[in-house]
Amino acid sequence: MIGMRRPEASRTDEQSAAPMAWKIHQEVVLLAAWGRALLLQLAHPLVAQGVADHSGFRAERWGRLHRLDRTLRAMLALTFGSTEEAEGAAKAIRAVHTRVHGHLASAEGVFPAHTRYTAEDPALLTWVHATLLDSYLLTYELLVGPLAPEEGDRYCAESRRAEDLLGIPPGCFPASVAELRGYLSRMLASGEIAVGDAARELAQDILHPPTFLVARPLVALARLPAIGLLPVAVRDGYGLAWGRRHERALTAVAAVSRRILPLVPSALKHWPAARAARTRAVH
Repeated sequence: MIGMRRPEASRTDEQSAAPMAWKIHQEVVLLAAWGRALLLQLAHPLVAQGVADHSGFRAERWGRLHRLDRTLRAMLALTFGSTEEAEGAAKAIRAVHTRVHGHLASAEGVFPAHTRYTAEDPALLTWVHATLLDSYLLTYELLVGPLAPEEGDRYCAESRRAEDLLGIPPGCFPASVAELRGYLSRMLASGEIAVGDAARELAQDILHPPTFLVARPLVALARLPAIGLLPVAVRDGYGLAWGRRHERALTAVAAVSRRILPLVPSALKHWPAARAARTRAVH
């Protein structure tokens, strides 16, 4: 959902400054943000029902990984692609959204049974966007390094450009970190966010996806920020265990990541699309 394409060629340093999304989205390690974002998204009963009804999460053995691949490709195109690539990715997202609609199977939170949902609902799109935004910011600071307050605000403000691409009314997306955190707090207190049976079932595919044996240690490490960075009420709603042992493990992983990443070559820690975009920008 988040996406800010590369700036057009310009004549001043301020105008040619790369978007904050380039700094944040270029990091491969931020794949670790997606587990938390998905769990938060599914904590909204209408989102969870839509995924349960229309996604290959459960029906396909590799459904979760296929979804991750599609979402990743869209994010990279929206962030680092040309104008045409960004518009193409947005068009594909909107085409999918037109097919996703239905009714809530049973009462969840403040929503009665048979409540209608549609993926074109600006309120649901805002929730999905905000969970991604917040998860990226938290995971970046945890695993990569601190962001100045103005960098976080700029990241949020720039992300509002996606509203037009995705056909969302202006002003839906938060324009600053304060707005983002205020919105999330209101949603968590509203009763709209309530982990239901569908979300708990889908969470198993997020936290324990089918994977090759060699990748299982990485999946186990990815579960730490996915669970540890969740709001306590949401984590409890999923019935996920979290204690001092988990907290110490997450702290240790974060410390190692922040220490090692500055030493890793860009070719290994940054997405190829990000490196290509920076190359184009200087020519």
